[in-house]
Amino acid sequence: MSSNSKYTPEMLVDLLPQYYKRLFPYQQYARWLQYGNVDKNYMAKREFSFTLADDIYIRYQSFSNHEELEAEMIKRCPHKIDIGAVYNARPTEHKKLTNFTPQERELVFDIDLTDYDDVRTCCSGAKICNKCWRYMTVAVKILDAALREDFGFQHILWVYSGRRGVHCWVCDPEARKLTAAARGAVAEYLQVVSGGEHKTKKVILKGSVHPSITRASEIIKKDFEKLCLVDQDILGSKEGWNKVLALIPDDDLKAECAKLMEKGKDGIERWNKLRDRCIQYTKEKTYRQRKTSENIMVEIMLQFAYPRLDIAVSKGMNHLLKAPFVIHPKTGRVCVPFNPSKADRFNPEDVPTVLQLVEEIDAYTKDASEEMKNVKAYKKTSMKDPVGIFEEFLSNLASSWKGKLIEKSDTKMEF
Repeated sequence: MSSNSKYTPEMLVDLLPQYYKRLFPYQQYARWLQYGNVDKNYMAKREFSFTLADDIYIRYQSFSNHEELEAEMIKRCPHKIDIGAVYNARPTEHKKLTNFTPQERELVFDIDLTDYDDVRTCCSGAKICNKCWRYMTVAVKILDAALREDFGFQHILWVYSGRRGVHCWVCDPEARKLTAAARGAVAEYLQVVSGGEHKTKKVILKGSVHPSITRASEIIKKDFEKLCLVDQDILGSKEGWNKVLALIPDDDLKAECAKLMEKGKDGIERWNKLRDRCIQYTKEKTYRQRKTSENIMVEIMLQFAYPRLDIAVSKGMNHLLKAPFVIHPKTGRVCVPFNPSKADRFNPEDVPTVLQLVEEIDAYTKDASEEMKNVKAYKKTSMKDPVGIFEEFLSNLASSWKGKLIEKSDTKMEF
């Protein structure tokens, strides 16, 4: 394979065994899922599911440590790995139990670009490009800020899904212990865009706007012109601006704005005309006369750019989510962690494929000097930075369980 050869899904069967033997970060994985070993059986009660070649699906796997996980992954070569909840017993023994229930689970979020198909114009379905990826960048900024500032969570792992979305794992002890009802409350608090494809107006703000919404709209404002007015060009055609005008409840105002759209020379000019007219409208009408909220421009911006969440994933404690560092079979790309504070710089097209990694390690091994041969394999490839981000996340997380370990040892001491 030459270094510029392109990945195809047929290659997976040959590349995965090499990836699992040489590159997968098993030790870091176990460090994450053991959560400081405060509970010695924590990882052993965690559900893993494997999807093997030909879509053979195996649920309720469990592993006590990284050696067990490594041995099974090298033996089975799963095409996909999903991680589930921590149960009250080992998942492998679930058939023997009458009461097998999930006890803990990271609070997770799943955002997929296909949920933006009614607002993105550059791509649809599984296709993505730099233009529509900006929706994911905005989503990461908004959710990360809300989880940290509104809920006080600190240990948040953001992972690229390998194709067209992102996954978020909130790993604070308080998040892992949330009940199903509490998870539902958090998810619904963060769900601003609601209603299926048949609902035209998906954002309605009543009364004074919540500070969380204000913060989100400020984040959107910074990207809105580039994302929605230039790259997606939502006001570039009559069909496009009619979609935007459909969100204005007052028919007279809508008709006036339609005339203004005809006069605008491009999307930015049309947006400015629309905004100015809507501001003027709220000044002309008394509160009782208004059929269109004074928040209309914020509602439109939120509808076109606020994160679209699959809240069923966040609500269900036993919902499975694709594991970090697995390979997406279609694209060959690694599901890499990334730094949310540098979300603007993350480009899915720069994420290494399994083919690229295997070629990198082969080339390195061939040319390496004696002292470099002992360097960890992943450090010789493009996996170095993503694993580094994961390790930084783990060292921050360790601070949350160190106190728990000291507390535990103190209770055992007798004087």
